[in-house]
Amino acid sequence: MKPTELINLLKERMPSEQLEWRHDREKNNLHIRHKGIGKGMTLGVPQVINRYEAKGEAAIQEIVYTITETFDAMEKESKGELKSSEHIYPVIRSTSFPTESNEGHKFVTSDHTAETRVYYALDAGTTYRLIDENMLNSLSLTVEQLKEIAKFQVKKLKTAVKEDKVAGNVFYFLNENDGYDASRILNETFLKDMKTKITGDMTVSVPHQDVLIIGDIRNETGYDVLAQMAMHFFTNGKVPITSLSFIYENGELEPIFILAKNRQNKENDKK
Repeated sequence: MKPTELINLLKERMPSEQLEWRHDREKNNLHIRHKGIGKGMTLGVPQVINRYEAKGEAAIQEIVYTITETFDAMEKESKGELKSSEHIYPVIRSTSFPTESNEGHKFVTSDHTAETRVYYALDAGTTYRLIDENMLNSLSLTVEQLKEIAKFQVKKLKTAVKEDKVAGNVFYFLNENDGYDASRILNETFLKDMKTKITGDMTVSVPHQDVLIIGDIRNETGYDVLAQMAMHFFTNGKVPITSLSFIYENGELEPIFILAKNRQNKENDKK
């Protein structure tokens, strides 16, 4: 599919005089602006085309749904309908994710790991809006208050997991599809509870927004399985985060490739 074909297809699916479409051919981005709200969003054309080639019509439906729901959330925000602190949650993103909105306002963020960063979102039911500094002022909250609310709210999310055993290892999958599956990595109580079930090394993976994987790695094969699994989810996720997994030990998350290097160094020191 060519960029012009994709853009024409999206226009057909979302016929609206309120939407302005602009294709930046140099960056190969598609900017969609809602005239009534005065705000817009940007899509990477190659990424959408790749998703279409992999998933076909389902990919187009997902994109149309995301665009529609995002503008709906923006409209509710502009009308002052998104101001309840009970709907504030943290979301995990890659450190390569933009740190400011299309309007140039910085998102409120917190450091997490070398691979991940915490953003904050105002939930609108079927979608959410990342909170930037401008929006924070309209919520009449300080950064500290926002973070405390999000920390409290993430603990209220369901933490039911499904179990799968592979080559003597156990993997637990959390997949509620509520937009905050990866956010459960910030629930310390949940991680500590899972730790009590683990007999081997405890790993935590957030390959994309809509899944969290906890591994009970009991042999070397388990690490190979985990690496392949995380890469598969990372490649196929709508909002990829990181294909790296983390060891969870003493309340800390450490990338596995760093841990392996450290173990090798310790073994060399012993020799």
